Amino acid sequence: MNVLVINCGSSSLKYQLINSDSEEVLAKGLCERIGIDGRLVYQKEGLDKEITEAPMPTHKEAIQMVLDALVNPKTGAVKSLAQIDAVGHRVVHGGEKFSDSVVITEEVIAQVEECNDLAPLHNPANIIGIRACQALMPNVPMVGVFDTAFHQTMPEKAYLYGIPYEYYEKYKVRRYGFHGTSHSFVSKEAASYLGMDLNNSKIIVAHLGNGASVSAVLNGKCVDTSMGLTPLEGLVMGTRSGDIDPSIMEFIAKKENLDIDGVMNVLNKKSGVAGMSGVSSDFRDLEAAYNEGNKRAIAAVEVFSYRVAKYIGAYVAAMNGVDAIAFTAGIGENTSFVREKIMAYLGYLGIKIDRVTNDKTRGVEALISTADSSVKVCVIPTNEELAICRETVKLVG
Repeated sequence: MNVLVINCGSSSLKYQLINSDSEEVLAKGLCERIGIDGRLVYQKEGLDKEITEAPMPTHKEAIQMVLDALVNPKTGAVKSLAQIDAVGHRVVHGGEKFSDSVVITEEVIAQVEECNDLAPLHNPANIIGIRACQALMPNVPMVGVFDTAFHQTMPEKAYLYGIPYEYYEKYKVRRYGFHGTSHSFVSKEAASYLGMDLNNSKIIVAHLGNGASVSAVLNGKCVDTSMGLTPLEGLVMGTRSGDIDPSIMEFIAKKENLDIDGVMNVLNKKSGVAGMSGVSSDFRDLEAAYNEGNKRAIAAVEVFSYRVAKYIGAYVAAMNGVDAIAFTAGIGENTSFVREKIMAYLGYLGIKIDRVTNDKTRGVEALISTADSSVKVCVIPTNEELAICRETVKLVG
C-alpha cells in the first residue's frame, strides 16, 4: 500500500509518499512559508527537485498542492489519489493519553487538543494538517504517531520532577521526552543490525542533531530519556541550553530586564552550541572553527560531547549495564570526531572504537567499535518517516 506521511509545523509541512511493501520513497518534499507567500519543493524518486512558488494561505492549500504534485501527469508518483491508501501524521505531544499510535477519530483529535498546552507551537499545527487531509481525502484512513508515545513506558521514578506533586496531578507536569519515533526506530534497527534479541537487550540511543536527546531502552522499552516536559531539557543542543540551574532564569531576567517570554526565547533560540561558540548551531561550521583553533568553538564542542557522555553514563546505571550504543541523526550519523570524543569518556566500560571505520562512517549503518570492545557501538541512520509509515500500516493495513 502507499502511505502519505505528513509532518506539519506552524508554517511548514514535510511529506513523503512511501510504498509500504518495498519501503521505497516514491516522492518527497516540503511546503514552506505557509500563510506568508508559499513555496513547494517536490521530488519524485529518480528525478530532480521541482520548486513552485505559489500562495499557501493555509495548510489546506499546501496539502492540496502536494496532492496535485503527486498526481501530476508528467512527474507524479501515482496516477490518482485513489492510489494513496492511508495517511500517517506526526503528532508531537500525546501527553499521558497516548502510549501508542492510533487511528485518528474525532475523539482522538479532541484528546490531542487537550494536550495543546503542553506543545502550543506544535500540536495545533499537527491538528491543522490532519483537518486539511480529512477535507481533501475524506475516505482515506489516517493514523496519528506521537513523538512522546515511546517514552510512556518510563517508570514514575524517571518521569516525576522534584516539585509539589499537585502540579503533576493538576497540570500533568512531568517528563515526557521527545524524538520517540526516532528512538523507537533506531533501537529496533540497532538490535536487528547487531544480531541482538531486542527483548533481552540494553541499548542506549543517542539522537544527536540540532535537537538532541538520549534514551535508555531496556528490552525494547524506554526506561529513561533526556528531554522533559518540553524539548528544552537535557543535552546542550543547537540553540537550546539543555539542563540549567532554574535560578539562572531569574538572574538573567533581572540583569537583562527580560520577562519570562524573553528568557525562554534566550534559552530556546539563542543558547546551545550556537550561543556558546558565537559561530553556528551547525556542526559542520563548528568543526571547521574547531580545527582553526577557535577557543569558543572548541569549548562548545567539548561541552556538547561531555554532556552526551554524562547522560550515556547515567543510563548505563539506569539499566545496570549496556549492550550497545547507537548514534543517529545529523551529528550522530555524520560527525565522527564528536562520536570519538564522546566515546573517549566511556573507556571504563571496555569500549574500544575502530578509528578508521569511525572516521569514514557518514550516514550509513556501521559498527564503529572493535571486535574486542565490551560494548557494541554503531551508527544507525534514523528514518522517522519510514517509522510513521510502518506504524500506519500496522493499524490500517
